[in-house]
Amino acid sequence: MTKMRKLFYMGLESYEARYTLQLENWNERVFGKRDIDYEVITGEELDNSKAIVTGSVLDAHGRTYYSLSQTMSLIQKMKNGEITSDDVIFYEDMFTPGLECLPYIMDQSPKEFRPKVYLRFLAQTTDPDDFLIREGMFNWMRKYEEMVDEFVDGIMVASEEFVAHLRTAGLKSPIYVTGLPYGKEEVRGRIDSDIPLHQRANRVGFAARWDDEKQPHFYMDLAEAYYKVDPTVEFAIFCGHPELKSNDQEYVDRAMALQNGNTANFKIYTGLKKDDYYNLLADSKVLFNCALQDWVSNTVSEADTFGTLTLYPAYRSFPEVFANNGKHLYVPWSLDDAMGKLTNMFEAIDKDDLSQYNIGKISDYQDGTIDRTIDAMLGNGEQLSRNDNLYRRHVARAKYE
Repeated sequence: MTKMRKLFYMGLESYEARYTLQLENWNERVFGKRDIDYEVITGEELDNSKAIVTGSVLDAHGRTYYSLSQTMSLIQKMKNGEITSDDVIFYEDMFTPGLECLPYIMDQSPKEFRPKVYLRFLAQTTDPDDFLIREGMFNWMRKYEEMVDEFVDGIMVASEEFVAHLRTAGLKSPIYVTGLPYGKEEVRGRIDSDIPLHQRANRVGFAARWDDEKQPHFYMDLAEAYYKVDPTVEFAIFCGHPELKSNDQEYVDRAMALQNGNTANFKIYTGLKKDDYYNLLADSKVLFNCALQDWVSNTVSEADTFGTLTLYPAYRSFPEVFANNGKHLYVPWSLDDAMGKLTNMFEAIDKDDLSQYNIGKISDYQDGTIDRTIDAMLGNGEQLSRNDNLYRRHVARAKYE
């Protein structure tokens, strides 16, 4: 077991439309339960809008401003000798402007003031469908990743599938497959809704960003095709922005045309706060995904928490997420297979025959991610390490026992 005197947590800035408002809360709950001595290092918000204006995943200006001010606070503590070699600094996101200064400081500091550094790696240049590839950021971001890989003590990832991408990219740091951080108790406690699945609105929801890498056209094709089978099924977009936005206006235009036309039962819900979204999710029968770029996704855990069935492509990490349960998976980009699996779900709901969908177990597993992250940093996560065959033996067992 590795000694950890204190954990310094470097989280993300807050956005109404993203999970970042909850992420710090989820971590602090687990730190408290584990009796971890910790300190959250906060930064300054650029403004009070909590909105993503420049960019699609996080706001480019807000991300940079927050993390640089956060880094200044961390450096002050390092300068004062408050952070020692018995401590751990954990970054919630590998891309944290300012992180690059740590090796410069630590390599010139006495050994007793060189903390261990761990971080979570979500996608970036190792994923050819990541938004930053589209935006032309590959060259400088890959160099940043290689620099970070040189000095961190470990990388946390959400899935086995993603490890292969990191190793193919040449990263050499220890990697631990811990899952995607999630707080099931906090999410479930936010709303007072317990509508039985068969009594819910006849609704299919889509909660991913309305961007090119999430394949909006496929979802809209499905909505139009299913309208011919059952026009009572509503296909909805759940959007946290004041209005639907995308990195390609064509997707917005088509969505608006579908909502206003007569070829699909299509509705766009905008301006949703998290509780609004959860209430809609808890009154929907299915959450659908057709993303090219997704590594687990909190949308799976959120839907599973509220007993909403999930239908995702058998692509990237999703077969691993669903433990190869074909009930939740359809052949990628096959409209016929997606329609067939969706029909099967509606029939299972009508018959109240849901035992094969493992409802609640996926979110239970992801709910343990922060615990597994702590275990890895404490040296107790051998079964999570992807540097030998222990992890393979670990996942060979049934995932949701």
